[in-house]
Amino acid sequence: MAATNPPSYKYFNLSYPLPFVAHVEINRPEKMNAFIEPMWLEFRDIFTHLSHDPSTRAIVLSGAGPQAFTSGLDVLAASQSGVLAPQSSASSSSTQKDGARIATDVRRHILEFQDCISAVERCEKPVVAALHGYTLGLGIDIAVCCDVRMCAAETRFAVKEVDIGLAADIGTLSRLVKVVGAGSWVKDVCLSGRFFGAKEAGKVGFVSWVAEKAGKEAVLEEAIKWAGMVAGKSPVAVQGTKELLNWSREHNVQDGLRYTSVWNSAMLQSRDVTNAMTAGMQKKPPRFEKL
Repeated sequence: MAATNPPSYKYFNLSYPLPFVAHVEINRPEKMNAFIEPMWLEFRDIFTHLSHDPSTRAIVLSGAGPQAFTSGLDVLAASQSGVLAPQSSASSSSTQKDGARIATDVRRHILEFQDCISAVERCEKPVVAALHGYTLGLGIDIAVCCDVRMCAAETRFAVKEVDIGLAADIGTLSRLVKVVGAGSWVKDVCLSGRFFGAKEAGKVGFVSWVAEKAGKEAVLEEAIKWAGMVAGKSPVAVQGTKELLNWSREHNVQDGLRYTSVWNSAMLQSRDVTNAMTAGMQKKPPRFEKL
């Protein structure tokens, strides 16, 4: 079931290609979907909305146009206004902010930027990224927040922040090693800023599916197919699985087991368990209430 009137956004397209499956498309193709500040603020709004929307059970995230999922941060815009803009020396020493106050402003800006992108990870619904073309810098930050990543054959990835003089600060350095579990490879791509392709991304486990063909269409089709399969399952089970996996990633096994027991002590009281078992015995597709 699609949302009756999905909200509209300036920099993103939101549609429902299948029942309970939302498709969020980054929509700034004339700039290779590069992000400016209003975009990441809107990005958080979308995923906060979808997280609580009972008509959404799975989400596909892609980029508009043939060139890129996203080329990352719009560096030109950021260098003209924002934290990357050069500090003015025209002000007198009495009116110019000192280093501590500048640092506080920058820290607050980074924390809000991080919070906007982390909205994907916080989202209660599973998110699959359909990657194609260039997926650079901020594109990696976004991809590692997603639950599943798929890519087209021609996709080119890079953690490019070192090439503009900064350490990646929106999530890649914290999440990428947990995604692939290969410390040497992670340091290789993060320190060098080098490009790597779809085949290498699949080999290290950064993506779980690589299309045989180039172009957005094949990977988007597979991502929607996967999301449709997940959306047909119990939303109580699916959302619980995401919550428990993400929580257990940051805790030891014993803590994870204990949290799971507490979680399921409530969630096993759902009618979804009976509905799923009955449908399985009757060889019929199960139907679940909205959550």
